[in-house]
Amino acid sequence: MSKLITTTLVSLALAAAAPLAAAQATAPDASQKSQAQRPDQGKREFRMPSERVEARLADAKTRLKITAEQEAQWNAFADVTRRHAKAADEHVKAMRDSKRPQERLTAVERMERRQQMAATHAQRLSEVIAAAKPLYAALSTEQKAIADEMLTPRRGHGRRGHHGSRPA
Repeated sequence: MSKLITTTLVSLALAAAAPLAAAQATAPDASQKSQAQRPDQGKREFRMPSERVEARLADAKTRLKITAEQEAQWNAFADVTRRHAKAADEHVKAMRDSKRPQERLTAVERMERRQQMAATHAQRLSEVIAAAKPLYAALSTEQKAIADEMLTPRRGHGRRGHHGSRPA
């Protein structure tokens, strides 16, 4: 059970990695370019991964009612999450600032890119788990129940066809 909860705490931090994967996708074809340039595109609630993570961290901290005694464990977890979000911010900025057109990747190049993304994801997940374990251990029974409900992925729920849920 503890392993499941630790893993679910990780989902909060992994939200920062989603834009990284989306930004590494190949360039849209002509039919998708018109959708990508919609006038409402700039009106997203959160434009950068760190903005989304800050909102989620604030919500989670409030809902979990983190105490002064738990603050050190919370801060360690939040710092890892923020660091990953900042890395994703830098990647998104680099992709936006890139002046060269996106070339079409071969099948092998796409697989290599996925492999690199998976390696990065695994490394970040290890860091998040290392920070989540002491935090979860410091939570009270009531807080653990909230964390379990708030962060446990549920099949069939989520954004853009991905399984899992976001904290409500």
